[in-house]
Amino acid sequence: MTIRTPRTTAAALGVVALLPLLAACGGDDAGEQPGGSPSSDGAAGELSGTVTLVTHDSFALSDGLLASFEESSGLTVEHVAVGDAGTLVNQLVLTADSPLGDVVFGIDNTFASRAVGAGVFEAYQPEDLDPAAGALAGDGLEALTPIDQGDVCVNVDTAWFEQQDVEAPTTFEDLLDPAYQDLTVVPNPATSSPGFAMLLATIDALGEDGWEQYWSALADNGLKVTEGWSDAYYADFSGAGEGGERPIVLSYATSPAFTVTEDGSESTTAALLDTCFRQVEYAGVLAGTDNPDGARALVDFLASADVQADVPGSMYMYPADPQTALPAEWEQFAPLAAEPFDVAPAEIDAHRDEWIQRWTATVIG
Repeated sequence: MTIRTPRTTAAALGVVALLPLLAACGGDDAGEQPGGSPSSDGAAGELSGTVTLVTHDSFALSDGLLASFEESSGLTVEHVAVGDAGTLVNQLVLTADSPLGDVVFGIDNTFASRAVGAGVFEAYQPEDLDPAAGALAGDGLEALTPIDQGDVCVNVDTAWFEQQDVEAPTTFEDLLDPAYQDLTVVPNPATSSPGFAMLLATIDALGEDGWEQYWSALADNGLKVTEGWSDAYYADFSGAGEGGERPIVLSYATSPAFTVTEDGSESTTAALLDTCFRQVEYAGVLAGTDNPDGARALVDFLASADVQADVPGSMYMYPADPQTALPAEWEQFAPLAAEPFDVAPAEIDAHRDEWIQRWTATVIG
């Protein structure tokens, strides 16, 4: 079995290899409105200086891609990773008056409204952004540029269930069955954007009157909670090939495309497509940047065809641009959910802290 594990593998391999190159990514857009244009389209020498790119820990690009941007633009990019997307947003809000860098990547639709409301961003979208990609920003998030999207879903280790001769679950409700006691691990919604995405999915699925009761029952059935997605997937999930013991984990719909058998005929894991929440990740220019032109150019680069084509292999997400070709195996092993759960950004913004506090009281105590 070849396990090309999702997202953090790219961070672990790609970012380590790219650290000297990833010393680049910052730049804020001072007052530019969506549809504006940076002063450079990438010609060498038109831009200069350093831009700092602040990201979550799973950011990665293929070797040489960022270096090519530096060479063509004249910029030097510095990369700062600050943790999971939830931690990233918290840090951006806390440092809004003295920003950590110039550009951010990895803030998503579960947390983005908090940062937008705190005045973290200057509004900017690339002039040539595909309209379908731009529409992924959603109401109230038009200041941001969508870079990728994916479905956060419960995943199961199908090989484990076959070996144990136990039928795998398929729905949220199934996880409450005593047959699955002590088998599920999820990241904490307070610190993890995938964890918060699952909380939102249960709120949409079960309603205001049902989600707390559901999580209480899930906790009673032996739920394990970790701080972040990578802990849940790599340390605890049995299907990651890292010695974990729990065969049910919260991950992504794309994850099974990276746990395929050597002959490529099947995957040893599966995403439960009736449990998914659609996640969109954005890039944005940070308010107060010292290099607004460089910042806009870097956002343009992240939305460019070259980076969009690299997203599936490096960050295991669907590119925001629908014109981008996808790996052939994704149709079989990594389809998006037909009807993902959804909560409007305004609702998330209005209730985020309340929902997280109620979840914490219910599950953690």
